[in-house]
Amino acid sequence: MSYEQYTDKVIEHFMCPANVGSMPNADAEGQCGDPKCGDFLTIYIKVKDNKIEDISFLVFGCVAAIATSSMTTELVKGKTLEEASRLTDADITKALGGLPENKLHCSVLGSTALKNAIAKYYTKPAKSQSIVNQGDESAMKE
Repeated sequence: MSYEQYTDKVIEHFMCPANVGSMPNADAEGQCGDPKCGDFLTIYIKVKDNKIEDISFLVFGCVAAIATSSMTTELVKGKTLEEASRLTDADITKALGGLPENKLHCSVLGSTALKNAIAKYYTKPAKSQSIVNQGDESAMKE
C-alpha cells in the first residue's frame, strides 16, 4: 500500500486514530455510510452542559475514512452542540492538510455522522422522572 498520496497528518490519524471505540453510555449516536466504496461510520457523543464532553467512533473503511473520522472527533470535542453542528467536510479536509480527490467523499462521513448524532440527541425522549421519590415511604402507603 502506498501512502505517498496522503499528508503526514492523514497518516498520523490513520496510524494512531484519536477517540476510537464504542461508547456504551453515549447520549446519542449517528451513522453515515457510502454505498459506492463500503465505508461506514458511527459516531458516539456524550453531552454535558450543551457541550460535547466525550466523543468516539467506530469506522469500517480506508485510510482516509479512518483519518477523517479521527479528525472529526478532535475538532469538536469540547465544543458546544451548535459549534459542532457547523463543522463541514471542507473543515475536516483542511485540518488534515488535504485529501486526494478520489478520497474527498470520506470527509463527508464525519460531518454527516456527527450531524446525525446531534440531531438524535435533540430528538431523543427525555429521561423518565420517577413520580415517587425514593426514601419517601409515606407516598407508597395506601
